[in-house]
Amino acid sequence: MARARNKDDLLKFSQENYAKLLELIANMTETQLNTPFDFSADKSKKEAHWARDKNVRDVLIHLYEWHCLLLKFVENNASGKSVIPFLPAEYSWKTYGAMNVMFWTRHQNTPLESAKTLLAQSHKKVMEIAEKYTNEELFTKKYFDWTGTTDLGSYFVSATSSHYDWAIKKIKAHCKKVG
Repeated sequence: MARARNKDDLLKFSQENYAKLLELIANMTETQLNTPFDFSADKSKKEAHWARDKNVRDVLIHLYEWHCLLLKFVENNASGKSVIPFLPAEYSWKTYGAMNVMFWTRHQNTPLESAKTLLAQSHKKVMEIAEKYTNEELFTKKYFDWTGTTDLGSYFVSATSSHYDWAIKKIKAHCKKVG
């Protein structure tokens, strides 16, 4: 899927990919839902997330937690309270893998149905906030000083449509493997 470069596409692609993700999960068999993810035999799947996430819940929680990062980033910075970075202070773009593991660990007792609910709520809130911004505010680089050298829309795209696409590919790979 093409990457959104304007507000209309951001909203459209985000909603479409979210719906595709939910449909994919709804159509999974009991075996696919209950078999742990295991990509260890596939040497092409080297990134840490292939070993980290063990089930659909883990994937949905990952999306939810990244929504929370985005919401906190936008709400705090847009309010003018103080400028906070996107990632929590103890992490950087070099160490965010450890943050993802922390999210994974935090939710090992979260049931799948709760993960679905959390994601639905955070998706709705992210979309409502994105809707409040103009195309110019979202897709003009450096429009807000707190987005650094990029544009606010890139944060939304990364946390929604692109991240949903990642989740879809991962779950499809699991379903194909399990059958």
